[in-house]
Amino acid sequence: MQEGPAHNRVADAFDKISIVSGRITSWLTFFMVVVTVIVVVMRYVFDAGAVWLQESVVWMHAVVFMVGAAYTLQQDEHVRVDVFYRAMSKRRRAWIDLTGVVFFLWPLCAFLAMTSFDFIVASFGLREASRASGGLPYPFYPVLKTALLIMPLTVALQGLSLFLKALAMLRGR
Repeated sequence: MQEGPAHNRVADAFDKISIVSGRITSWLTFFMVVVTVIVVVMRYVFDAGAVWLQESVVWMHAVVFMVGAAYTLQQDEHVRVDVFYRAMSKRRRAWIDLTGVVFFLWPLCAFLAMTSFDFIVASFGLREASRASGGLPYPFYPVLKTALLIMPLTVALQGLSLFLKALAMLRGR
């Protein structure tokens, strides 16, 4: 972490969380490819299958998007209408980032976290498992559904980092 004002240290800490989540996601993507190859070989070479293995690929794919969202924001690779943004001054971009985080990112993250929480608790309460015969058993579904809560929390933290950096830019630091 860099030395400097507290807001820089906080922003750097949240950036590191996002970077770690990005690294985890990249390994999960690699593992997803390996499992997909195993599923294909099992099916077409050995004429065998494993429903739980196929379901795990779908779930890994979902987790890649959910857990990778904060990393994507940290790397400034998220979807944005860049036609106007890139031509703006750094100060104006800071204002866009600041207002975007406060009025769009955080409210969306709060909404997703609040609506997913009951969904996840219900999944644990029901001891949810795959409906498919031979699919993923309990507790895989509820544990994997926690990504629905992890995503808005990590994105909100990364939004705080973006907010602090924009604020520092506007204050001339």
